[in-house]
Amino acid sequence: MNRPGPAELARRGEELANVFREIAATRMAGMPLLNPALQVEAIGFAPCSGADEDAVLGILLTPWCMNLIYLAQDESVLAAPGASRLHELGAEHYSFIGAHEPAFGAYEMCSLYSPVFEFSAQEVARAVALEVLRCLRQPQEEIEQPSRRRLLLGGGVATRP
Repeated sequence: MNRPGPAELARRGEELANVFREIAATRMAGMPLLNPALQVEAIGFAPCSGADEDAVLGILLTPWCMNLIYLAQDESVLAAPGASRLHELGAEHYSFIGAHEPAFGAYEMCSLYSPVFEFSAQEVARAVALEVLRCLRQPQEEIEQPSRRRLLLGGGVATRP
């Protein structure tokens, strides 16, 4: 059985968005927690680096939530629905919950916003999602490190040149 490559996995983000568009039109229709300014969108799905090279990470934006989504080439490595698993992204570890949609298959999600009433427009939510992904994909050596001298003098965080 051929496993999907990174480009195909990235396209799976859009497939997941299509499933959630159907969910928005059916199961979620009329729910009071929907933000009418937002629509379902797959944002920034791209291959992971490091140990997770056989996976992609992106954001699924819906009118009710914004989630980081983790898709793996081998779905058997994903957490079971309702179970959690840690992923190292940037300098931090994030807890993802296993999920499954019959029309799509298995994936893992990490909630960023739920509900999403703080977003006034799709463009605002998309900009936040892209900034989150930019920060998470920043190489380890570019992440700001605290400088003891600056912290003691009240200067906060120093950046590496």
